[in-house]
Amino acid sequence: MIARQLISETITPLSPSETGASALGLMDELRVSHMPIVKDKEFLGLISDTDILTYDNFAEPIGTHPLSLANAYIFENQHIYDVIRVIDALKLTLLPVLDESKHYLGSITLFTLSHHLSNLMALNNPGGIIILELNDKDYLLKEIAEIVESNDAKVLGMYITTFNDSTRMEVTLKVNKIDVGAILQTFSRYNYTIKASFSEDTYTDSLQERYNSLMNYLNI
Repeated sequence: MIARQLISETITPLSPSETGASALGLMDELRVSHMPIVKDKEFLGLISDTDILTYDNFAEPIGTHPLSLANAYIFENQHIYDVIRVIDALKLTLLPVLDESKHYLGSITLFTLSHHLSNLMALNNPGGIIILELNDKDYLLKEIAEIVESNDAKVLGMYITTFNDSTRMEVTLKVNKIDVGAILQTFSRYNYTIKASFSEDTYTDSLQERYNSLMNYLNI
């Protein structure tokens, strides 16, 4: 999944002639703290509410003031992982997407990003969760997948958690079986440490509730 597939239809960029007051009003309406400034498809930068609050006069055009985030953007063909990395690094509420000529195409909001992350995590698919703890040298994706598949199941999603100053890692698996007992027994026979496991009713429903709460908050 790449950046241009994540663009939200709810964000209309600001023009340089827009006043600070109207920009703040639009940010409040959209529940974001940043907005792109665009002139004739040319991306000029990303303005934040913090930038505007430094103005002496909110009636002044935003284009007359310097921007703290002039280079906050991503290109259309970059992967969703790059989108997450940039948003996290710059603490953004939305991320502008540009083409190769640096023309503005649209913006990715946290709401649309969260929606697509839900699909990547297979949150809406029934199944169970298994969390394995192992040394990074012992990590073999092929073996983990084969263990799951030997029990007539499939891996729907997976992510890895690493820890600073440690070779320990956690592998979280989402599989398409609610009853993961047989899979756990096989992992144990292969000497994997099972840190936790959850059925759909306990873990996945909890994640769904948290996701729905986040979506409702972002959509207010």
